[in-house]
Amino acid sequence: MLTYPLMIGTWEIVAIVLVIILLFGGKKIPELMKGLGKGVKSFKEGMNEVEKEIKDIDSTAPAKEDYSKEEK
Repeated sequence: MLTYPLMIGTWEIVAIVLVIILLFGGKKIPELMKGLGKGVKSFKEGMNEVEKEIKDIDSTAPAKEDYSKEEK
């Protein structure tokens, strides 16, 4: 039987949610989700900063000369 590790069905998601509720309790889940949201937001901001720095470096780099055409 061929299985795909990232393909999760409905029952697996239900089981994961139940385990999370059992481990952390109903009151802690909103705090966990808030922390997860802040983490994702911080990660996206970091990625945007890196992309901006790469674009800035690329725009300030001197243009490459085309040596593929040799003059005879």
